[in-house]
Amino acid sequence: MKNVIIYSVLLLCLFATKVFAQNNFETRAHEIANRIDKITTDEKAALKKEVEDVNIQLEKTLITKEQADFKKSQLAQNRASNIEKRVAVEQLELNKLVQEMVDGKIKASDTSKTRKYSIVFKTKNSKNDTIQKGEKRTTSQFVLAAGFNNVVTNNSVANSDFRYYGSHFYEVGLTYNTRLIKTNNLLHLKYGLSFMWNNLRPANNQYFGVSANQTNLQTNAIPQADSRFRNVYLVFPLHLEFDFSPTKLKNNQQVFQSHKSIRLGIGGYLGTNLSTRQHIDYDTNGYENETVSSGDFNTSNFIYGTSAYLGYRETSLYLKYDLNPLFTSNVIRQNNISLGIRFDFN
Repeated sequence: MKNVIIYSVLLLCLFATKVFAQNNFETRAHEIANRIDKITTDEKAALKKEVEDVNIQLEKTLITKEQADFKKSQLAQNRASNIEKRVAVEQLELNKLVQEMVDGKIKASDTSKTRKYSIVFKTKNSKNDTIQKGEKRTTSQFVLAAGFNNVVTNNSVANSDFRYYGSHFYEVGLTYNTRLIKTNNLLHLKYGLSFMWNNLRPANNQYFGVSANQTNLQTNAIPQADSRFRNVYLVFPLHLEFDFSPTKLKNNQQVFQSHKSIRLGIGGYLGTNLSTRQHIDYDTNGYENETVSSGDFNTSNFIYGTSAYLGYRETSLYLKYDLNPLFTSNVIRQNNISLGIRFDFN
C-alpha cells in the first residue's frame, strides 16, 4: 500500500496544479452537468408516463399482473439504456474537457463571474427587518466527477499495463447533505446515488481475453487504433463530511452555510455492476472498424470501496479505491483506483 499512497500523493499534486490554475474547467463542467441532469429528468418522466399507461391496462383487465410486471421491467431497462446512451455523448465531452485541462489549453475563468450556490431563506420580524435564516439542515447536490483511472496490482500501480492518461473515470450522481449537529456546522452526513464509468485503456496493442476463468491481457495480432475496457456501476456513496464554512451571525441569528470553504469527505460506496464492455478499434485496408464485446468478463457483480475528497467550495480532489478485485477468479489480484476532480453543485 506504500506505493499506492505515493502514487496518490503524486497524482494529487499534479491535479492540484491543473485544477486551481484552470478555473474555467468548472464552468464548462457545470454546463455538462446541467445537460446530464435534463437527460435523466426527461427519461424518468417518460418512464413514469409509460408505467401509468401499463397500470391503466391492468385496471381494465386488458393484461394480467404478470404481464404488467414484465412490461414495467422492460420499460425500465429501455429507459436505463437510453440514459446510458445519451449520457455517453456527454461523457465524450467530459473526456475532451479533461484532456484539454491536462494539456493546459483551458484558460482561467473570471472569478468575478463565479456562480454562488448558497440556499437562503428569509422571513421578516415585527419591525419588517429581513432576517436571514441560512440553509436548511438537509440540502441536495448534483455530483459530477472525472479523472484518471487505473488498477493496483500487487499493491502497486507502477509499470502499469494501462495508459495513465488514456484511462479515465466519470461519475454522475445526486447526493443529500445533512448537518449532524443542529447548532454546529462542522459535521455533515453525505449520501446519495451515482452512476460510475471506469475505463481502462491497455498499452502495447493489448486487449482482454478470457480463458479458463482467467481474464488477462493478450497481444492483438492486428494493430489496434484503440482498445478500452469499460465497466458501468450503480453505487450508493456515503461520506462523513467536515465542512469548515464559517457560521455568520446576523440580527442575533446564526446563519449556517455549506460549500463556502474547505471541505473534507471520508467514506465509501457500495453498488452493482450494470454492464461490462470492451471496444477495439483498428484499421484494415483503409477502413475503420470497431469490435464491441459485452459480457461479464469474470468481473465482480458487486462493487464496494473507500473514497475521500478534499477541496474548496464546490470543487474537490477526489480519490476512490475498490476493495473488491476487478476480476473475481484471477490468480493475480487487481483493484481499481481512480483520482480526479469532483464538483458538488448545490
